[in-house]
Amino acid sequence: MRGGSLWQLGQSITRRLAQSDKKSVSRRYLASGSDLKKTALYDFHVAHGGKMVPFAGWSMPIQYKDSIIDSTVNCRVNGSLFDVAHMCGLSLKGKDCVPFLETLVVADVAGLAPGTGSLTVFTNEKGGAIDDSVITKVTDEHIYLVVNAGCRDKDLAHIEEHMKAFKSKGGDVNWHIHDERSLLALQGPLAAPVLQHLTKEDLSKLYFGQFQILDINGSTCFLTRTGYTGEDGFEISVPSEHAVDLAKAILEKSEGKVRLTGLGARDSLRLEAGLCLYGNDMEQHITPVEAGLTWAIGKRRRAEGGFLGADVILKQLQDGPTIRRVGFFSSGPPARSHSEVHDENGNKIGEITSGGFSPNLKKNIAMGYVKSGQHKTGTKVKILVRGKPYEGNITKMPFVATKYYKPS
Repeated sequence: MRGGSLWQLGQSITRRLAQSDKKSVSRRYLASGSDLKKTALYDFHVAHGGKMVPFAGWSMPIQYKDSIIDSTVNCRVNGSLFDVAHMCGLSLKGKDCVPFLETLVVADVAGLAPGTGSLTVFTNEKGGAIDDSVITKVTDEHIYLVVNAGCRDKDLAHIEEHMKAFKSKGGDVNWHIHDERSLLALQGPLAAPVLQHLTKEDLSKLYFGQFQILDINGSTCFLTRTGYTGEDGFEISVPSEHAVDLAKAILEKSEGKVRLTGLGARDSLRLEAGLCLYGNDMEQHITPVEAGLTWAIGKRRRAEGGFLGADVILKQLQDGPTIRRVGFFSSGPPARSHSEVHDENGNKIGEITSGGFSPNLKKNIAMGYVKSGQHKTGTKVKILVRGKPYEGNITKMPFVATKYYKPS
């Protein structure tokens, strides 16, 4: 997911709504609203009190009537329903779709069993991250993937450029961009029991990372057991004309316990889960190894390479990276993106990329990059917030334990 300062933006809107005229605030944040794209659930969000803000070219809900803190906690206690239809789903098809995709990503796509998937990273020639993506091997001749909204244009151009070159050499691969579909994310402890009311398929047999095409609430949906919160849950690709009906059905079946949840809480949830936000924690100059995503590089790919920037990444795997992504606890005001990290002697050793107050832990958390050798858990640091140093220490992530549904 791409974004930035969603928590801060949500809190800013909440404060301004409490202090001033709501219409003037809306004009400020939605000044370019006429140029923004709208998801199929736009009117549904507005009717339910969604505070709409510009995000990656879309008008999206940052929060609803409850606070971002309350929404974050409710996701982990009960559940949340997110509209993530601004993200871009696409399918690659053809007998060579797997070898084609392996030229662009670090995953062992060939090694995936049909109906399973993984997080992966699209890399550039220098080994940097163009984007992160969840990919699924539907069959040996069909790959389904979702790319971030803020990266859509560059990702599609990148894929198309390499696809043309691949096809010119006789490769059999084509694509379809699923603009006819919407994407909903249902997350939290009630996700599975609530969704089970809407399908005849046994969801207890679908584990984390697995994919199925099935009927949900009368529509043919792509269902992936995954998410961006650290909780058990699903991402549901549904025909756009049925998206509102599905959202209504989910909320109704939960008897009010699953709530519509905006991007503000989504950002705090993913931070608590230690998950990267593209544009903050991953960029074109950051490699998967530096980002702590070595596990996403397939064993066969480490041996064979064959993806863009493989020489850089394989060297880092052998020699170690010069910087590493780590987690932080800190005192004082929450650290924000670009806050400097110093050692106890005042030397700069890194920088925060995401930070905020954890509604579930009731303390400040952050992630960022520090020099290798300074990355050990328990290392004491000083984090500069508005020029003033505050005590902090490096810690492991995730900050909140994940609850992915896996075979016992």
